[in-house]
Amino acid sequence: MKLSNIAIVLMLFLVVSCDSNAVFDKYQSVSTSWNKEDVINFKINAPDSLNPYNLFVNVRNTNDYKFSNLYLIVQMKFPHGKTITDTLQYEMTEKNGAWLGQGLSSVKDNKLWYKEGVVFKENGTYDVTIQHAMRNNGDVNGVVNLEGITDVGFRIEKTK
Repeated sequence: MKLSNIAIVLMLFLVVSCDSNAVFDKYQSVSTSWNKEDVINFKINAPDSLNPYNLFVNVRNTNDYKFSNLYLIVQMKFPHGKTITDTLQYEMTEKNGAWLGQGLSSVKDNKLWYKEGVVFKENGTYDVTIQHAMRNNGDVNGVVNLEGITDVGFRIEKTK
């Protein structure tokens, strides 16, 4: 009887964890620290040229992350050569210092808005690059090795 209960729980978990909105969802691991020169790269084939999609940057952090925000430079290169570069700031904690990400352990998953309602009008491969642009207060030079980020991802979802 116990074995069948475990099987039912596992089947429910698999059904609930399926995500029908995701069109693209990949992560890349960062070594023990994310060097400012390390660029995370994702190659994406355009899902279609008619429907709008929402784009997200996904970040996993641990308690070793020492900042309450995160600055990223995200660049999207279109198949026909056009490039869009955005410098983005995300809040990582509440005012009291509690992490905003999801997760029961010390690793928190953060799903961060990048762009809303994007239509991939050009057929072909889009190239998305992500790098951090963190600085300590009063520092001219950026943080070379950013600790506490374990994975960086990119996600494309169907709009609802």
